[in-house]
Amino acid sequence: MPVFEYKCRDCGHQFEYLVLHSSPRPECPTCQKQDLEQLISLCGMSSEATRKASLSVAHARVAALRTEKERQEHASAHQHFEDHPNA
Repeated sequence: MPVFEYKCRDCGHQFEYLVLHSSPRPECPTCQKQDLEQLISLCGMSSEATRKASLSVAHARVAALRTEKERQEHASAHQHFEDHPNA
């Protein structure tokens, strides 16, 4: 499914538009004009290597969030017991 980038010649708004066989002619979402310039955009590529790299980054991000949550819970437990001594 191709996604094209456009710039409205009337108001200057830039936007992306998903083009399907059934899609109407694109128009500016801001001013509803159809005087548009199609912009050159980078293509998206995916391979087994890029998918594995993206998955590794996502796993690392989740692990970092989990570690931070555990540290916060640990600190909270220490604060709780320091505020309420058993003596």
